[in-house]
Amino acid sequence: MLSAEVALGWLTSTSPIPDTGNLTEDLRAYAAGVARDVSGPDGVAVLRLMITLSSAGDAGLRARDAFLTERGRQIQSMLDRAHARGERAPSALDVLDHLLAPMYIRVLFGAGPVTTDYAHELVATLLSHTPARAN
Repeated sequence: MLSAEVALGWLTSTSPIPDTGNLTEDLRAYAAGVARDVSGPDGVAVLRLMITLSSAGDAGLRARDAFLTERGRQIQSMLDRAHARGERAPSALDVLDHLLAPMYIRVLFGAGPVTTDYAHELVATLLSHTPARAN
């Protein structure tokens, strides 16, 4: 049985944060990695564990929050680099809502394949709805 520590270790070891010098390519590489990771047998187990921990009292909530915090840190680091380069970038919450959540739902409910092409389509849709940066 997976523990929360193992799940957090899985997250930090399986989803490296790309740094291609371009947000679109960073997000494409990150999304493809997440798609690959969550589609594997460990990925669905980790996602199910996070759901279980959400209803397992304070310790479970802390473990779930640590998982989400790490995922948010990964996302924010890509967005911060993009902002520093002067690129327009979505919010971290938009990345979670429009990139990760659809992949997680597909995996958890068997609602369709989570492929690299699907991940890239999610990135394109996310970025097409990202407003230009105010100068």
